[in-house]
Amino acid sequence: MGLLDGDIALVTGAASGIGRGIARALAAEGARLVLSDVVGPPGQALARELDAAFVAADLAQPSAASKVFDAVQQAVGPLSIFVHSASPKRPETQTVSAVTETEWDAMVTVGLRSGFLLGRAAGAQMKMHGIKGRMLYITSLHASTPRNLPHYSATKAGQTMVVKELARAFAVDGIRVNAIAPGAIPGGGFDAAIAKFDSMIPLGRTGTPEDIADMAVALLCDRFSRYVTGTTVAVDGGLSLYNWIPVAA
Repeated sequence: MGLLDGDIALVTGAASGIGRGIARALAAEGARLVLSDVVGPPGQALARELDAAFVAADLAQPSAASKVFDAVQQAVGPLSIFVHSASPKRPETQTVSAVTETEWDAMVTVGLRSGFLLGRAAGAQMKMHGIKGRMLYITSLHASTPRNLPHYSATKAGQTMVVKELARAFAVDGIRVNAIAPGAIPGGGFDAAIAKFDSMIPLGRTGTPEDIADMAVALLCDRFSRYVTGTTVAVDGGLSLYNWIPVAA
């Protein structure tokens, strides 16, 4: 018996990195999946691997969230789990002085607008069907610590409050909403070259998507977190004890 047997889950940003790791972990615990990403072929390949449905979508488009949700209903019906891991790529050159309006709008639309609309729709549906569902957002340590990527830090800070608002709104219906703030995860916004900084992380290494995925399973199953909602868990090897990430001027 898996920890998530009988659950139906939507995972955004599922084609790579943390999203892919979470998708695999949920499938291993028995959840039936719908995967969504802007990147088609890798997402479709993962969907075949996990016997899941796949919805190609660019959540930077204002109408995409409703289209994704409609497609999910046609594919699997009511959700019991929603995971929002989608985030545009963020080159380190997108600093305060260099980030463009287009880059700002894409980041905010994917992370905040689409994340909120999908979470609100999922929660309303869970409530309507009497499902004590769970939602999870992948935020960042930079929700509270500037990184000189203003659109990214601001979006993640906003997501933290979206989690709290959704958790408060749907708690009476038994629906839990939480977040994970990953540390340095190569392939999840950081280049693998940062492995040279392993010695600067208290636990002595950079993280992996599997490190995040294990905590995701814990927060999405009632066995380990039935009394947890509205919180953000840092999975960072102790990095948040002192945020050492250097930033460009």
